[in-house]
Amino acid sequence: MKTKPIPAIVMLTAGFITCIVAIFEKMELLAFTKTLLLVLIIFYLLGGIAAYILEKNFKAAKDEESSTEEKKADGDAEESADEKKEDTSEKSEKEEEKRAKEE
Repeated sequence: MKTKPIPAIVMLTAGFITCIVAIFEKMELLAFTKTLLLVLIIFYLLGGIAAYILEKNFKAAKDEESSTEEKKADGDAEESADEKKEDTSEKSEKEEEKRAKEE
């Protein structure tokens, strides 16, 4: 999963909400600017942490999935080898029966 845009999305969403609240509260420009800057920095850091956690969890899940697929592929290969052996033995038995009937 691509987690690169997550911090920016979180930061911009928080900034947008801050702007809406500031408009309704009729904040002064200097107070609004300081508040907005603080909110953007804090939520950028929180978004970065969230992206890191998601990336780490998705890598772990992907590693587990790939190892499960490898085990399944190994199991399938063994099963198909067993099936081939059974098919071969069944064919040889049928051939022997045909030869016995012909004689």
